[in-house]
Amino acid sequence: MVLTSGIKLGPYEILSPLGAGGMGEVYRARDTRLDRSIAIKVLPAHLSRSVQAEERFHREARAISSLSHPNICHLYDVGDQDGTSYLVMEYLEGETLADRLRKGPLPLEQVLRVGVEICEGLERAHCSGVVHRDLKPSNIMLTKSGAKLMDFGLAKSAVAAVGAGSSCDSLDTMSRPLTAEGTIVGTFQYMSPEQVEGKEADARSDIFSLGAVLYEMVTGKRAFEGKTTASTIAAILAAYPKPISATHPMTPPALERVVKACLEKDPDDRLQAAHDVKLQLKWIAEGDSTVTPPPSSASVPLLRKLILSLGILLAGAAIASLVFWSLNSAPLPVTRTVIMLPPGQRLAGLDQPCIALSPDGTHLAYVAIEGGTQQLYMRAMDSLEARSIPGTEGATGPFFSPDGQWLGFFAGQKLKKISLSGGSAQTLGDVPFPLGASWDRHGMIAFAPSVGSPIKQVPETGGSPQPMTRLEKGQVAQRWPEFLPDGKAMLFTAGPTSINWTNAQVGVHLVGTGEQRNLIQGGTQPGYAPSGHLVYAQGGSLMAVAFDSKRLAIAGAEVPVVEGVMQSTTSGAAQYSISRTGSLVYIPGGVQASQHRLVWVNRKGAEEPVAAPARAYVFPRLSPDGRRLAVTIQGQDVQLWLYDLSREMLTRFAFDGKFNTNPVWTPDGKRIAFNSNKEGPVNLFRQPADGSGGPERLTTGEYLHFPMSWSPNGQVLAFVEVNPDTGYDIWTLGIGDRKAQPFLRTPFNESVPQFSPNGRWLAYISNESGRWEIYVQSYPASGGKWQISTEGGTEPVWNRNGRELFYRNGDKMMAVDIAAQASFTAGKPHMLFEGRYELPPGTTPNYDVSPDGQRFLMIKPSETGETTTQINVVLNWFEELKRSVPSKQ
Repeated sequence: MVLTSGIKLGPYEILSPLGAGGMGEVYRARDTRLDRSIAIKVLPAHLSRSVQAEERFHREARAISSLSHPNICHLYDVGDQDGTSYLVMEYLEGETLADRLRKGPLPLEQVLRVGVEICEGLERAHCSGVVHRDLKPSNIMLTKSGAKLMDFGLAKSAVAAVGAGSSCDSLDTMSRPLTAEGTIVGTFQYMSPEQVEGKEADARSDIFSLGAVLYEMVTGKRAFEGKTTASTIAAILAAYPKPISATHPMTPPALERVVKACLEKDPDDRLQAAHDVKLQLKWIAEGDSTVTPPPSSASVPLLRKLILSLGILLAGAAIASLVFWSLNSAPLPVTRTVIMLPPGQRLAGLDQPCIALSPDGTHLAYVAIEGGTQQLYMRAMDSLEARSIPGTEGATGPFFSPDGQWLGFFAGQKLKKISLSGGSAQTLGDVPFPLGASWDRHGMIAFAPSVGSPIKQVPETGGSPQPMTRLEKGQVAQRWPEFLPDGKAMLFTAGPTSINWTNAQVGVHLVGTGEQRNLIQGGTQPGYAPSGHLVYAQGGSLMAVAFDSKRLAIAGAEVPVVEGVMQSTTSGAAQYSISRTGSLVYIPGGVQASQHRLVWVNRKGAEEPVAAPARAYVFPRLSPDGRRLAVTIQGQDVQLWLYDLSREMLTRFAFDGKFNTNPVWTPDGKRIAFNSNKEGPVNLFRQPADGSGGPERLTTGEYLHFPMSWSPNGQVLAFVEVNPDTGYDIWTLGIGDRKAQPFLRTPFNESVPQFSPNGRWLAYISNESGRWEIYVQSYPASGGKWQISTEGGTEPVWNRNGRELFYRNGDKMMAVDIAAQASFTAGKPHMLFEGRYELPPGTTPNYDVSPDGQRFLMIKPSETGETTTQINVVLNWFEELKRSVPSKQ
């Protein structure tokens, strides 16, 4: 929270702000009881609801409270007022070491004095069993009374014997680790190699950070720097800083040896304790910079190595500089690490992408659920904290602008963007069923708005979306667009079905020409790597193939390069992202199908669970008597199952083919129509519901067919045909003569035809207005036409009494009263309930209504199962990619 002058927290009166950082706002205040100046630290507003930030805040208080030393900022008090937690600390007058270093390097005498004071503060902390873990110039205050260590927010209890030194009189026992194996904690430029690799840090990690601080005090330059996070981390892991003597030849050799000994990559090779570093700095300050002091027992192996290498160090700065140049000219090493989400957060979604790297690899956006709220979070890759982005509640599918200054996303069936420098989210257009987006360098955003629609484009400033691609023969949907860097071509995924993407195609569209080419069969969600590779997901692995971005052609064999990447069989979404600079992030998990629960929901929104086990359910259809349920279950295959609601028994219904879905009961409940690929193209079949016979073919055609609704007498089946030229069209099939004829075939998409209970009306959805809306037409003659929904709508289902028509608008279940008269009259839409239930992967309704019209059978995301909280990071991944899959670039 922001505090203004005069506000009181307990007995402490706020005077003025002192500064703010990612984890705290600090104010100068007055202790009204003792009449002294103090500093107050509170959590910033954007972290006030973060469980992790609150824990870190209190951890800092516990850490400082156990320490009392002239070189550590004192903690006087802690408190909480109206939900605002605060720390009361010593008010320090002076400047941070970071501020001082902006003016240049420190004089030798000051380097040694400040270095000794830092060591004494660290020594006290380590002896008390506290590891700082974030030692850096901005956390060191230079005051008249000496250097003071600040900000123990990342401190942890540790075994004091490890790296604490022999001067410690007591040992504290280790508390549970605050860092999971593989989690980075610390500020990148000053982190030890073990911290970079996500390993547990002990006191020797602080010694490494101390070495980096000493190096910077002497030279005025950071010990480890790079143009990107990846190159900085690679330098920490594999390179050594430029020798101090190369730029500051008057530096005592002993000081250079001490700094180098602190910066050894292996913790066992470092100086082992702050006490040892302090003694050596003191001896150097006393003027004997050539005599090595008696070593502590922990330092003997290291000092032997230093003596052996001393001649090499003195051979001259030229050789050292050459070695450093050669190290930095070699390819940077591939570095793997792990980001763990804070406690209470979990990554949101399997069927929609939920992670995105900025083009330069410096920021990670992810979608997480915390406290029941799903929203976007942003984390700088060189930071430990992620911040929530206000105004992104309900977000999915994040993607960056080419300059990394904006973040696009979907929320509330809208395409939106938000500036990373602040401000409100801006709406760019309607998107009923978002299926990916990409932002090109010319200011256009390509997005997949729904199943059955080609990929569209809209200006980054907003406007009317325009078709960009076209559905070709055998394609039901296109999704996951990805512009190539020059914006002249776009990769995308096309699929033959709406609910299983194991056999999808990766294609490329030439912008502005209408030309499309198929590149890969059996892949999804393509990405382009500037190393000259096309990357895509297949069977839970990332595949790569050499790709000529000028000819737009693959140039070799596909090779698996990363295994165990989370991938949805339902949508084809793969949870990975690549930066232009060579970083890869992905969520582990392999191929998965979403696990859902079936629930009854009454008209007021109250839920009652169905006993059926959690499965990847879609398209539930109740039998006419309401006793049985036909439902599709997704996996590597897509199959129909029957569930007996009274006996609580689940049995498989169709056995031929790998794709059987979209069940529709005949009015008498004796048969079920469905579509299947059992004999080639996805056409219509029907089969006895009691299992007494096999499937009977109803249609034969080259295009995809989806059954939707039977006429009340069971003699006509309304279905949808997907035609590359006209899109989704409504057809009817006479069962007697097996003659199919078009009912609605327009340049727009029409789908989900639903016969009214009296057979006189046909409800359906159309995007003729630019978005999906519900319409009703008379039947069999297509004369009268009425628009039912007013603000968008999908999934129409009739109440079996014919007096109501239900539909969904996002998470809202809507109802419209229908007059039971000779002429058709519709009332005003009104909401029955709102809830987070699964939207369909296509246009087919993903719910059904009980025969009495009082309950709705909905599909609810399962709350059980393993929570996903881990993001894997591979820095400089392109080097590995080029070795595994050679390309000409």
